[in-house]
Amino acid sequence: MNQIPGRFEQIATRVAFLMAGLAMASWAPLVPLAKARIGLDEGQLGSLLLCLGLGSVICMPFSGGWAAKFGCRRTILTAGAFTLGALPFMATASSAASLAASLLVFGASIGTIDVTMNIQAVLVEKASNRPMMSGFHGLFSAGGICGAGAVTGLMSVGFLPLQATLTVSVTAAFMLIFVRKGLLSYGSEEEAAAFAVPRGFVLLLGALCFIMFLAEGSVLDWSAVILAKIHKVATNQAGFGYVAFSIAMTTGRLLGDIIVSRLGAFRILVLGGVCAATGFAIAAFVPSPFAALVGFALVGIGASNVVPVLFTAAGNQKVMPTNLAVASVTTMGYAGILMGPAIIGYVATWTTLKSAILVVSVLLVIVAMSARKVTSVMRPDSD
Repeated sequence: MNQIPGRFEQIATRVAFLMAGLAMASWAPLVPLAKARIGLDEGQLGSLLLCLGLGSVICMPFSGGWAAKFGCRRTILTAGAFTLGALPFMATASSAASLAASLLVFGASIGTIDVTMNIQAVLVEKASNRPMMSGFHGLFSAGGICGAGAVTGLMSVGFLPLQATLTVSVTAAFMLIFVRKGLLSYGSEEEAAAFAVPRGFVLLLGALCFIMFLAEGSVLDWSAVILAKIHKVATNQAGFGYVAFSIAMTTGRLLGDIIVSRLGAFRILVLGGVCAATGFAIAAFVPSPFAALVGFALVGIGASNVVPVLFTAAGNQKVMPTNLAVASVTTMGYAGILMGPAIIGYVATWTTLKSAILVVSVLLVIVAMSARKVTSVMRPDSD
């Protein structure tokens, strides 16, 4: 008999998102150290970093089936062990081959957690009968800030990379162990295949997630370039664009459950898509570094609650089983992070960087225009 999600299951879901963000971002401060330790140039490093994304893309489509077969609890705990176990190896890898193997395992396991925790989130949100998805995703963002900050802070006071990552891994492991009974022993409300190709409405949700994650990836990889090239900001200060985006995104998601309850999913999609599109346009076309920072913050505010609403829609649709729909939407969204920045680069090469950013704005307007279709499968109060 399936357990009925309650208060402790809600807490466990929040901890799973926090842990995933913590682990994922802990890798960021280690990247330049790995580059120097192994003696990689930029091209070699870029090729190795693809291993992380490759591992995720390989496992994500099958993660919904694993959750249905083994339950969210066993899937998250198993993948969590591999994720946290891989971090120390990534911090000490002394060859390109060992780093590639570690990144592949890390990517595969973090991708599995990403899908499974979203399946748990959908099931818990349904049982609570109130919006909770934004808050869950907000804790992933908060975990990212904590993870990058913790590893950076520990190393700045004398910890070796191995010691810093072990500290993070052990802390995160205890977090998961403490809430393990709140992780669901099942991963689907119905019998489902191990894998299915997205179709119909789920394909639409996946495409919209692709756009949203493409936008997020574009800020991550191109905000500093926009500030430096278009607005002539010094390169050592160009990172503030992503800082503005991250703060706005995290704040929007942590407050998102209240915002979604008051505005409804339809308005979130319309206003969020338009706000993010406007933010990109301001960042690229208004000739002011301050305006660009405001623009990136608007992208963060606008995008913050759109993805959680799309995941909620995936949990409410009837075209595919919930676990497979969430896996499909997550995979397509993650593909946007991997492919989006490269697409922007190609468009910028063929035209201009401003034109490439304008393309992202147009895509975000399409997300806003899809609001009525997306919310048609959701509860009446979504409007």
